[in-house]
Amino acid sequence: MEAEEGTQQPQLVLAHKLFLLTQNDVDDIEKVRLRDEVFNFIIANDMAPLYETLVSNKIFDLDQNALESMRAKIEEELKKLDEKIADAEENLGESEVREAHLAKSLFYIRIGDKEKALEQLKLTESKTVAVGQKMDLVFYMLQIGFFHKDFDLISKNIDKAKNLFEEGGDWERKNRLKVFEGLYCMSTRNFKKAADLFLDSISTFTTYELFPYDTFVFYTVLTGIISLDRVSLKQKVVDTPEILTVIGKIPYLSDFLNSLYDCQYKSFFTAFAGLTEHIKLDRYLHPHFRYYMREIRTVVYSQFLESYKSVTIEAMAKAFGVTVDFIDLELSRFIAAGKLHCKIDKVAGVLETNRPDSKNALYQATIKQGDFLLNRIQKLSRVIDL
Repeated sequence: MEAEEGTQQPQLVLAHKLFLLTQNDVDDIEKVRLRDEVFNFIIANDMAPLYETLVSNKIFDLDQNALESMRAKIEEELKKLDEKIADAEENLGESEVREAHLAKSLFYIRIGDKEKALEQLKLTESKTVAVGQKMDLVFYMLQIGFFHKDFDLISKNIDKAKNLFEEGGDWERKNRLKVFEGLYCMSTRNFKKAADLFLDSISTFTTYELFPYDTFVFYTVLTGIISLDRVSLKQKVVDTPEILTVIGKIPYLSDFLNSLYDCQYKSFFTAFAGLTEHIKLDRYLHPHFRYYMREIRTVVYSQFLESYKSVTIEAMAKAFGVTVDFIDLELSRFIAAGKLHCKIDKVAGVLETNRPDSKNALYQATIKQGDFLLNRIQKLSRVIDL
């Protein structure tokens, strides 16, 4: 089922509601409302295959009458679609045959039958000549992949789309693919690449079938903060007009971004605490919640310590609006994991930074590799002499 322009694909809205139903952080009253909405949507769209899966997963109790009714409607609709395909093959041209097969593909997508939808899309593709239309079929496959979070399917179709673009393809579809690939990268914890792809698409965003523009900006800011240096963050995120127009609509996000850049660490931690719920209840970010929390704290602690050769733990705790014990525990973990380049003088209550000299490290690495290469050449020359 195709989303209207400017609206999110209904099946992806449903996927998010199904995700929320499985989360302990969502209260019971909200779950009752979500369960009713999901059930009504399933009944309205005759999603019998999905309903059976949800019943087997104990999310819904079996309503045999509702299931039989959906199956009957599916059977009736498939009969009509098959008749249209047969009529098109007998009496009409190739484009009409393709459209009839596409209609059947979209029907399978609508009812949530993943395997038959993919099979029918492949059949439709075999009857498609234009590169643009083939790309549209790939986008349908990607939407199915994101609904089921089938990252293997998504990865294969992103590669397929890139190969199609070598044959030709318009800029609008290329820009849409960047957003699909960015979401895939973010979902598989490649935040650096996701940030680059999202930032490339920010002024040309049209991929409303995946998520609204507000959500796109939310993802762009979150991935950018942990991937970009201060100068790039200022140029590409903080001062970007497209982000500035909507960032205020997303709770805590503006404070989160600007307090980090302006080194207002107490405000940053307040905004950070407010955003955690939003991140935790995001379908794509939820699996990486703990990782993201660690990475963002590494960024902010590194930024603070960069200004000092040594600083008291008490001063740092005061800057962040937390206790000395909390900062001591936090930093000791990050130092032990090699995330922060400093050491704690517990007796004096002081942090001493020992930032690595990148140029010196590169010089040492070059010398080491050069020695290794000379040793190999010497060994080779001995073998040749023999």
